[in-house]
Amino acid sequence: MSEAAGMEEPDSTTKTPRHEEEETVAGGASDASADSPIPSPLAPSPSPLDPAQVIEALLFAADSPVKLDRLAELAEVPPEKVRAVIDELNAKYAETGRTFRVQRVAQGYQLYSMPDYAEFVRRLYQHQYTHRLSRAALEVLAITAYKQPVTRPEIEQLRGVDCSGPLVTLLERRLIATYGRASRPGNPFLYRTTPEFLRYFGLAGLEDLPRMEEIGEFLARRETGTTGGAPDKGETYDSLAMDDGHRDGEPEDAR
Repeated sequence: MSEAAGMEEPDSTTKTPRHEEEETVAGGASDASADSPIPSPLAPSPSPLDPAQVIEALLFAADSPVKLDRLAELAEVPPEKVRAVIDELNAKYAETGRTFRVQRVAQGYQLYSMPDYAEFVRRLYQHQYTHRLSRAALEVLAITAYKQPVTRPEIEQLRGVDCSGPLVTLLERRLIATYGRASRPGNPFLYRTTPEFLRYFGLAGLEDLPRMEEIGEFLARRETGTTGGAPDKGETYDSLAMDDGHRDGEPEDAR
């Protein structure tokens, strides 16, 4: 028997050192890939936005005053933080010479242009009708503001004349609204001012109404022509903010 014939062929299932080495390398790679985390296809979440920028964006987009609690809810910050941010924004606007400020009005906050630029802003709307409140409507509105809630007979008793026309005008312009009925014969409607009244006159709340003595002094100065060269704030209450629904018609000064 030859030497070659006496040698046994290696079993195909027998592992040689080379085979063991290759399997170890392959197995190690498999185990490593199993233990390593699979990279997420999603992009990392962005860092949270600056609350000051969020609140500024909300005020910029709002077309009416936004209440403090609502701003806090939308910006996901405490109300105290909203107040601090508004103070910071106004300080930054003043420092950089911006033409607007965040103003507290109608129990909320809104961006307002500075009074120095009122004439230029007015030119922007010069082709639109300006609807002033008549003297009668202003009188009824003043009585309602200071005596509210008040009934129509009480208003007419103070004015001495019928006030149905001015009441309709003020209701249409959402400056006043009904507030239930009085517990007296006839159960007349009670009237009071609305948030639109505060916004129209630029008031933060009813506590900002001028004292009756101040109104008397102002009217006396107007009668004597001693109000000064600059227009008083009270003379700008015919703002275009109340033109909604009346821009295509004639001014309603008759009521």
